[in-house]
Amino acid sequence: MEAYWLGVLLAIFSGVSHYTGLLIEKSIINKIPPDVKLMKNLVRTPLWLFALFLRFGVGTIFYMIAQVLIGPVLIPGLIASGLVILVLGSTKIIGEKLATLEIIAIAMMIFAITLIGLSELSIEISEINLLNLEFIIRMAIYTCALVFLAIVFQIFQKKYGDIRGILFALISGLMFSLSSFWISPLMAVITHIFSGTFNIGELILFIVSSFMLVLTNIFAVTKMAEALHHGQASNLVPIQNVPQQITPAIVYFLIFFKIPPSIFSIILFMIASILILISSFILGKRQAHIEEIK
Repeated sequence: MEAYWLGVLLAIFSGVSHYTGLLIEKSIINKIPPDVKLMKNLVRTPLWLFALFLRFGVGTIFYMIAQVLIGPVLIPGLIASGLVILVLGSTKIIGEKLATLEIIAIAMMIFAITLIGLSELSIEISEINLLNLEFIIRMAIYTCALVFLAIVFQIFQKKYGDIRGILFALISGLMFSLSSFWISPLMAVITHIFSGTFNIGELILFIVSSFMLVLTNIFAVTKMAEALHHGQASNLVPIQNVPQQITPAIVYFLIFFKIPPSIFSIILFMIASILILISSFILGKRQAHIEEIK
């Protein structure tokens, strides 16, 4: 029981660390003039690098330990508690103002993510034959599909400047979805790799997974920085979360071919998906309006 509550606390700390880092990023980005090269300026800013450390260093460590202690069921909802930090920080620290409807939408998003966590659509990666050819093909198709969708959004952002922030946030969410997906095979083979008991297939999977994690996280961070350059963090972060909360169902049913533990699990996930879409529509519409008047 002590291990369980420690896992719960670590998952919450992971969310707090992630969203605190995101707030720091936004506060720095707000001070950069529009005509300055964004990423070139950011990489030279120590505070921005510290924000990345909070999100992808401290936050990731807490996340991985929590995974070991309580598994993947409750963690998404617990990490979403960090959205409270985002809301308070956006209004008090950065000075962004939230309308009542936006607050309701963010609360709706938190509730929806919690329902997804309670749906128990968990996957025991140790029980999956990751080197099965059919499984590898499904992984490749899934990866290519998300990359293709990100490329489409990248093309659209050049044409539809009024929703540029939204499209950048969605690209970032897609990249983080791929990152979350590829960390599973990495964690499944990493013990064999470092103990020297791996086979050639596991070594190749380790190399590919490591490459995908590095590449997707670089693009995710870069695109989210660009998104925050165009609008409110309190609006764009929930939009970024949309792919990350919807794609797990695709992974669960179409990649791993898992069967839900009960009909109740499916109902929870469907309700959560609807709530996510509604809240994202509210926040996205508000974000588009903000960009139109800038």
